Amino acid sequence: MAATLTTPNTLLGTIMPKAGTDRVLSNVAMVLVGTLIITISAKISVPTFPVPVTLQTFAVAAVAGAYGSRLGLAAVIAYLLEGLIGAPVFSGAIAGPAYLMGPTGGFLVGFIPMAYVSGFVAERTGSARVILLAVAMIVGDAIAFGIGYAWLVKFLGDHNVASPLSAALAAGVTPFIIWDVLKMVFAALTVSGLWAAFRKRA
Repeated sequence: MAATLTTPNTLLGTIMPKAGTDRVLSNVAMVLVGTLIITISAKISVPTFPVPVTLQTFAVAAVAGAYGSRLGLAAVIAYLLEGLIGAPVFSGAIAGPAYLMGPTGGFLVGFIPMAYVSGFVAERTGSARVILLAVAMIVGDAIAFGIGYAWLVKFLGDHNVASPLSAALAAGVTPFIIWDVLKMVFAALTVSGLWAAFRKRA
């Protein structure tokens, strides 16, 4: 089963060992590396106006694009489980179930379909198709934003915020659209560039 977790079309599939036992251990190690990359990116805040932007969605898209749908999904789920048990992996100073149930919980849950979409397209088309990969990452990011927006509307409504639909749009979506499009393009360029470099050396 381990041999089917990614394909040669992905960056990870290009550099992974071919032997069975080594490949299983590498799969586990790369999932943990993926959670570390996402954690570090969540802590990096870019001081943009009016709302600071983290590199978290860039990392999710890049990890999934490099790993493929299965291992990318595994890395994101492992990351969320780490946060669920209280590990300080999210952008805030706290973690645990309360954080996941907070206003940004929907965006975090949205990383799951985002990772799958980005990884699926990378597996099928190859990381060399940078435009298609960027489009897939943007679509996956849009799905994550949709889930996050719906979650935030519900959260604000439950806390008696006036006009939760517009308030959620203003607070959780509009300030981040252009930045996330740029992050998805940069993630696609990064994955594609690394894939091409490793393929050339192979």
